[in-house]
Amino acid sequence: MKFHVKVQKNTIFPFLLLLLCANLFPMDKVDIIKQPVKHELEAFRELFVTSLKSENPLLDNILAYIKNRSGKMMRPILVMLIAKAYGVIDDSVRHVALSLELLHTASLVHDDVVDESDERRGQQSVNAVYNNKLSVLVGDYILATCLKHAAITGNVRLVELVSKLGQELALGEVIQLSNLSNKDFSEEDYFNVIRRKTAALFAAAAESGAVAVGAKDDDVKNAALFGEMLGIAFQIKDDIFDYYDNNDIGKPTGNDMMEGKLTLPAIYVLNKLNDESLNEVALRIRSMEATKDEILSFVKRVKDEGGIEYADRVMHEYRDKALDVLPGYIRQDIRDALTAYIDYVIDRKK
Repeated sequence: MKFHVKVQKNTIFPFLLLLLCANLFPMDKVDIIKQPVKHELEAFRELFVTSLKSENPLLDNILAYIKNRSGKMMRPILVMLIAKAYGVIDDSVRHVALSLELLHTASLVHDDVVDESDERRGQQSVNAVYNNKLSVLVGDYILATCLKHAAITGNVRLVELVSKLGQELALGEVIQLSNLSNKDFSEEDYFNVIRRKTAALFAAAAESGAVAVGAKDDDVKNAALFGEMLGIAFQIKDDIFDYYDNNDIGKPTGNDMMEGKLTLPAIYVLNKLNDESLNEVALRIRSMEATKDEILSFVKRVKDEGGIEYADRVMHEYRDKALDVLPGYIRQDIRDALTAYIDYVIDRKK
């Protein structure tokens, strides 16, 4: 007996095409990260755009310039992923995510003034296009807008979290500036700074997502710890970038050192070798007296002595620590997204 299967032309081709595309073009990490909060992220972007507007033409132009240079919204995505792991995303989640993103934006505007940087994400910084006075004032305006949206949540705990983050970011900058006169090359001092800057921001993002949906205290604590470990890994990756010339990042080789900053790869090599002449160059870098040739030679020495490999190992250790604190009962798609998130952080090229 023969069986004949009739296949409709209009149904098999789209199916095969989808199957082919799934194999040829698998979801990249960013797609996996965004997938559980895709619709919420679209609504958030609209909220972000509408939050930075002014009736004053000059201020509105500067805010538009900042909005056009906004990044991938990685911190708001983290807020929403953690919120969805423990509850439902609502207006409170969206507004605290916006508050943190605005605080981050304001801190970058102010940082560029403090660091006298003329580039940010491969483009001219706000202070380079306008001037320092306007940059400080616009940063203050964005900071005030941040506090407004924290208040809209109606959750005192979230307002306190955002306020504390602002203090930590400022303290991190002060400690970093005071380290310029420090003659010691301590990993403890290095981590003390980044815990109060990059790591504090990621920790607050993860913690606020859990707090906003009323997660249990242990889950809130673990979320904050996850964010902190993630933030440390993020900063180490940024520090590794400084040892390579990459136009996508918008920073030349040794840019951090030109600003007097010694990061993990250099600190490791300085402590490993305890070489007097190399230490002298490092102190000249910190006091911003080193020449460009001295910095490039120092960069080469750090790379030759295994500084990058050491930093990479530490970064992966923090990646593993972050994943270890995630509870086993969260949804698999959220777990996959958070895993893809931290893998994206350590594998990114810019």
